[in-house]
Amino acid sequence: MRSAFRGVIVAFAGLVCLASSAAAQTAQPPPKPWPEPSANPRDFSGVYFPSPPGYYRLRPIDGSEVPFLPATRAEFARHAAGEAANAPLVNTSTLCLPSGTPRVMTAPYPVKIIVQPKEVTMLFEVQHLMRFIYMNEEHPKDLDPTFMGHSVGHWEGDTLVVDVTGFNDKTWLSGTGTFHSEDLHITERYTRVDKDQINYEVTMEDPKVLTKPWTLHSTIMLREGTRLQEYVCAENNLDPGNFEKLLKGGANIPRQ
Repeated sequence: MRSAFRGVIVAFAGLVCLASSAAAQTAQPPPKPWPEPSANPRDFSGVYFPSPPGYYRLRPIDGSEVPFLPATRAEFARHAAGEAANAPLVNTSTLCLPSGTPRVMTAPYPVKIIVQPKEVTMLFEVQHLMRFIYMNEEHPKDLDPTFMGHSVGHWEGDTLVVDVTGFNDKTWLSGTGTFHSEDLHITERYTRVDKDQINYEVTMEDPKVLTKPWTLHSTIMLREGTRLQEYVCAENNLDPGNFEKLLKGGANIPRQ
């Protein structure tokens, strides 16, 4: 009888321990589906958004205009005139083609940055674009021209410095009509100033279009809890067979 009673006590004690353990577990907050921001100033990992809201553009460091060569300024003026007439000329974004580097940094959509020792990956919600920054490498000698260019990076203190080359001539640098040639070469600098903000600076060089290097800057802000979503641009768009013709012809597409 005493043995049976002792068994009941042991079983009851076990149930109390299980209940206490369950209560302790339920008292813990559920894990977040995204990682906490790192205190490491070199760890940019997270989802960011251009800043400030409603002002998605790169701003000249010295407030100067685009330093176009005299021969290329007329083409820029043609684009500016179309914009002023509410009938902007065709550009890659009009045709759902990649907006290119560095213009993609101004898109009003989030970008996810993943930092690894040998590679920094940037995943853009807009057009599902991707950039791979290969750390401490040289550019290949036989690059094919691309919209986003080929990126290699290195650290200067806590600043990520990225060298980009290998562009095609189909994108804009920043605002309306800021075109470039395949000789474009850019240098980016990413500096995390606090938990929430990364300062972005880009210097562009193109001897066929610009008289001197042109430096712009902006900021991107951490958006904890933000996830990239599906982005579809090509639906109900123009015939892809006309893309090259439209881009080279500079057709006007009136706004609706």
